[in-house]
Amino acid sequence: MTKIAGQVIVDILERCGVDRLFCVPGESFLPILDALQSSTIHTVLSRHEGGAAMMAEADGKMTKRPGIALVTRGPGASNASSGVHVAQQDSTPMILLVGQVARYMKGRDAFQEVDYQAFFGGMAKLVIEINDAEQVPTLMMKAWKTAQEGRPGPVIVSLPEDMLYEPVYNDALAQDDIEISEVAGADDAALDQLADMLRKAKSPVLIAGGPNWSDHAITGLEELAIMADIPVICSFRRQRLMNHLSPAYTGDLGLGCNPALLARIKSSDLVVLIGGRMSEIPSQSYQLFSIPHPQMDFVHVHRDQNELGRVYKATLSIASREDTVIDGLKARLLPVEPKPRISVAHAEYLSWTTPLAKQPGRVNMSKLVAWLRDHLPADAIMTNGAGNYATWLHRFYYFRSSGSQLSPTSGSMGYGIPAAVAASLRYPDRPVIAFAGDGCFQMTMQELATAYQAGAKPIILVIDNGMYGTIRMHQERHFPGRGQLTDLVNPDFVQLAVAMGCDAYYVDNDVAFPEAMAKALAADKPQLIHIRIDPEAITPAMSLSQIRQQSEQA
Repeated sequence: MTKIAGQVIVDILERCGVDRLFCVPGESFLPILDALQSSTIHTVLSRHEGGAAMMAEADGKMTKRPGIALVTRGPGASNASSGVHVAQQDSTPMILLVGQVARYMKGRDAFQEVDYQAFFGGMAKLVIEINDAEQVPTLMMKAWKTAQEGRPGPVIVSLPEDMLYEPVYNDALAQDDIEISEVAGADDAALDQLADMLRKAKSPVLIAGGPNWSDHAITGLEELAIMADIPVICSFRRQRLMNHLSPAYTGDLGLGCNPALLARIKSSDLVVLIGGRMSEIPSQSYQLFSIPHPQMDFVHVHRDQNELGRVYKATLSIASREDTVIDGLKARLLPVEPKPRISVAHAEYLSWTTPLAKQPGRVNMSKLVAWLRDHLPADAIMTNGAGNYATWLHRFYYFRSSGSQLSPTSGSMGYGIPAAVAASLRYPDRPVIAFAGDGCFQMTMQELATAYQAGAKPIILVIDNGMYGTIRMHQERHFPGRGQLTDLVNPDFVQLAVAMGCDAYYVDNDVAFPEAMAKALAADKPQLIHIRIDPEAITPAMSLSQIRQQSEQA
């Protein structure tokens, strides 16, 4: 029986192993919606295309295969672009299926018509428009592979409305069509050279970054670091790549970095960057290393040859999977005793994260995060969007497992809620905790209704200081005493959450938090805890007034 293109697209997703997609329905792809009714794919009905795209991106992070979002043309596609940008900056495999106007209408400024190549071209790895139904199998598989090969990222597939009704006479796919090409491993000569550099180095460090690490590579990195006495640093919002309680863990290169960590890197004679790209935030606004030639021996290991030498001209560049390099080094290096480098470095990390910062007001965020790190299981999943509130999470929480973090390196507000919905659906037996500022929460708060309808049960912590705190902090630094357009008149978040089917609680002091969290962890539906903090509590290190005074004195 001949099938129409809309049905074939769903069949191909099934054959590729897709078990979930995130969708806001539209009349531009009715054949796909019809095919999904009898599909094994679980379709999650989102409330906004940006939320659907962020859910798909988070799902791609967790599964290491393309997360799938399905949105309509024009406004739907532009709404979804926020999630596409996260996937691009975070190197996450993702496919965005987008409705398009009928082919005969193209170029006439038809209703909701958008040129997707022009719109997404600088953001996506590839933009495809399928104008011939017979090309559906070939182009869908091209999208599937492109999203994953090399440096992973988002692919846009534009689907003209009339094409979806046309027959596809040959939809056969061979196994080779589905399989992804393996990244070449490092050769012996490169591994020999790197091992020799590590033997000779007096103060080497390893920086782990990038997406799609295997559990084998993560375990192997810790074993290598302990064996060879090499401190390990995680890149910005990639803390899941190392158990924070490992004796080799040294901290993360994020916002509000440990000064001792930065000093250790600057004084190092060998930096080995594995998997990451060292973009603006981890490079401390590109000031940590000289460009193009870092001031120390610098080794860059990345899966995509095109990323090597793009910013930094390394002493040694290796295009390879992480596990190949790590296993190769473990086979070449002998155990080192004693281990003064990792012992000192890990002690510096603990001295930065263990003493809890003082904070104005009745709620101390460092105490709340410390409660979470002491009471949550290692496999709990923590999500967040953008905002100063996340600095407490990333400084005082101990990430201990490879799948414990969903956090956008792109700095996208609103990400934490959709990511938590996706995580709770993917891992229903694991606690999923989303951190969101009051401004961040209001970007995607409608996805609480998605969580309730889909059967997800994330716990949302809304950190409410009544303002866009990060922007206000920067205003005080550059224009002290002249903060404007950052104060927020907020709704009652508890009543809002209850109206969307959640249980919800107020917390306005430290003592109330453990009881609220205990109730939330025991519940079987979405939970929200509204945490009111003092507006002065803007960072773990300084209050808003202290930042203002410092700026006035400068």
